[in-house]
Amino acid sequence: MSRTRRRDVAIVAFAQSDCLRRSDDLSEVEMLMPVLHDVLRQSGLKTSDIGFTCSGSSDYLAGRAFSFTMALDGVGAWPPISESHVETDGAWALYEAWVKLLTGEADTALVYAYGKSSPGSVRDVLSRQLDPYYVAPLWPDSVALAALQAQALVDAGDTDEPALAGIAARSRDAAAGNPHAQLRGARPQGERIAGPLRRGDCPPIGDGAAAVILAAGDRARELCARPAWIRGMDHRIEAHSLGVRDLTDSPSTRLAAERAGLFDGPPVDTAELHAPFTSQEVVLRKALRLDDGVRVNPSGGALAANPVMAAGLIRLGEAAAGIHRGTSDRALAHATSGPCLQQNLVAVLEGDSDS
Repeated sequence: MSRTRRRDVAIVAFAQSDCLRRSDDLSEVEMLMPVLHDVLRQSGLKTSDIGFTCSGSSDYLAGRAFSFTMALDGVGAWPPISESHVETDGAWALYEAWVKLLTGEADTALVYAYGKSSPGSVRDVLSRQLDPYYVAPLWPDSVALAALQAQALVDAGDTDEPALAGIAARSRDAAAGNPHAQLRGARPQGERIAGPLRRGDCPPIGDGAAAVILAAGDRARELCARPAWIRGMDHRIEAHSLGVRDLTDSPSTRLAAERAGLFDGPPVDTAELHAPFTSQEVVLRKALRLDDGVRVNPSGGALAANPVMAAGLIRLGEAAAGIHRGTSDRALAHATSGPCLQQNLVAVLEGDSDS
């Protein structure tokens, strides 16, 4: 969807769970329900007031088909509701809900996402995203592929290990003020995992959930003192084959940013980047033309909490929350999916200037 829009749509509420290394005593529904209750409480809405519901998750993490239908128990699907699901990060569920509101088919939408990575090996699970004929049978895991990208950046002179360590330290320091983060405060980089990547360059494995509420026009102003208006949002994808891509650049992120209107208006003051690895922040900063004056991941980002399938939605929620609080006026939110930044979504959010 280009920046041309039929209605003004805003994020009016955001809630998330604490990101935990393990949540063995909680089912997906039990993990999700407090988040849904929180986001509805913030908006003052009841489930029956929601015009459209969309969720993001992955059956691969749950290990069973159509696992997302169980999560609907936490929403309440009776009386029947208008509902949809995307088999990916909840940021793409937000995109679908945004389009639904733009067309006028609903005035409010509930978007939620959740992921439990702790029961299995998420590094191996993510390898199932790869080409099933030539690459997936080799079982390269997500960290090994990120290390290839990091090494390409080092070889190109775009970064080095001390610079990567600096990104990790800044992100974890920022997370000290985030009560939901899994890793908070400075910590050593630890042992080398693969290539130039050390443990501190990689995201933690954890379980978590998040939810946002969208509303259109005057309804958004009724529900939120300072709505975070979505001025543009777009998502693009790179070639599936890693061998034909320049891993030091992200053309899809740049194109999505252009289509979302990032480069047309005043500079953003905040950027929530979905960069699970320190090296990916280097690529994203270049593609999005972010200078040192932009606050990048004041929440700590995915290096501090990375619940798979919810981390991208959290970036959108955190960017919106900054606008709600008045600490940000124009923010960028980014979400990614797939190996080495294969799929990328970019949204530009703004608060009312007279608020």
